[in-house]
Amino acid sequence: MSQIPRHYHITTFGCQMNKADSEQMAGVLEKMGFQWSEDPNQADLILYNTCTIRDNAEQKVYSYLGKQAKRKQKNPDLTLVLAGCVAQQEGERLLQRIPELDLVMGPQHVGRLEDLLEDVFSGNQVLATESRYITENITQPRRESTVSAWVNVIYGCNERCTYCVVPNVRGIEQSRTPLAIKQEIENLAAQGYKEITLLGQNIDAYGRDLPGSTENGRNLYNFTDLLYFLHDVPGIERFRFATSHPRYFTERLINSCAQLDKICKYFHIPFQSGNNEILKAMGRGYTIERYREIIEKIRTYMPDAAISADVIVGFPGESEQHFQDSLELVEEIGFDQLNSAAYSPRPGTPAAQWENQLSLETKSDRLQRINHLINAKAAQGSQLRVGKIEKILVEQINPKDPNQVMGRSDGNRLTFFNGNIDELKGKIVPVKIIYARPFSLTGILV
Repeated sequence: MSQIPRHYHITTFGCQMNKADSEQMAGVLEKMGFQWSEDPNQADLILYNTCTIRDNAEQKVYSYLGKQAKRKQKNPDLTLVLAGCVAQQEGERLLQRIPELDLVMGPQHVGRLEDLLEDVFSGNQVLATESRYITENITQPRRESTVSAWVNVIYGCNERCTYCVVPNVRGIEQSRTPLAIKQEIENLAAQGYKEITLLGQNIDAYGRDLPGSTENGRNLYNFTDLLYFLHDVPGIERFRFATSHPRYFTERLINSCAQLDKICKYFHIPFQSGNNEILKAMGRGYTIERYREIIEKIRTYMPDAAISADVIVGFPGESEQHFQDSLELVEEIGFDQLNSAAYSPRPGTPAAQWENQLSLETKSDRLQRINHLINAKAAQGSQLRVGKIEKILVEQINPKDPNQVMGRSDGNRLTFFNGNIDELKGKIVPVKIIYARPFSLTGILV
């Protein structure tokens, strides 16, 4: 054990799935005897958990890695690990580009981190990117919060959106069993956690790959049934879930969310484009009329539900009119939150090969215009909350004001108010909203 470095640092890029993976890997490292270091330059092991959805995120990884590679040249005992989607996508090319790397591992190998590092500490440079079945890992993750926790329910994705590299790097869909998920949540409840966010790249696909999942063509394991199965775990007061796919988002799921008290009335449903021609080119498998119908049904069942989404601008072949259709949808629906991105060609995806790419100037202009509208609509939505009482799950002190605590509303809006963290942490309390910003609120404890 003496040869194992004592301090580690993890930097995480990308989605909630990556954050959950990082917590899992931190748990493995602490089980091995490592201690967390806030400063990467003081760490003996540095792990970058990477994202390849956008080119700028990938380039940032290379910038960070370059600095640490120079440090390793002076300190050969430094261990450098590259995990996540860039690792899976680039594989051996990374070892050629950055020979200082000790371990390159894809997302399907998170549970093998200890074994892979033992191989590294034996003097080997290790590449782990082969496709594999993900096994349950009983190691306790090192979670960022003591109030709210991520729980994976399904890994991978079987969709083939023409712009997306996720199926290539995270593998095919693999659902965890309902009992394994419930056991993890019961353990979290015993530790005092109050809120669970169920995670999946395409969470509505949950269960369809499980053995014995169909009978006479009817799916016996599906995400709606999973919500009913998990809902009554004692001690857990809130459930959220992400990410949904409009192709599989059913009225039965909407109805169950309206009925089940612990399910937050908050839905993250990417639309990606407001135009059917572009949606077809993206391979999304639904129309914008279908998307509007989903939102309408949600608001019929739950008028105050919060809705967030993802949108891509500047997709190959997107005309000004196509883009206007996306603006029109944003104006019409008034999303509470909307993650926007300019299209970025990703290696190995069909759209990256097309000749009808848009210029950087056009993509940048459209991103700026849609962001302006997003901020305006979010500000309007926040303003509607002023004067209302929101139920806030208190998570921590406001880092900018020690007299304030912060937490999230049922609709996932960050909310600040004066209070004692020792008395309020982990509690859901009523807060009257007195001030609104586009993406956060300030209130007073009722």
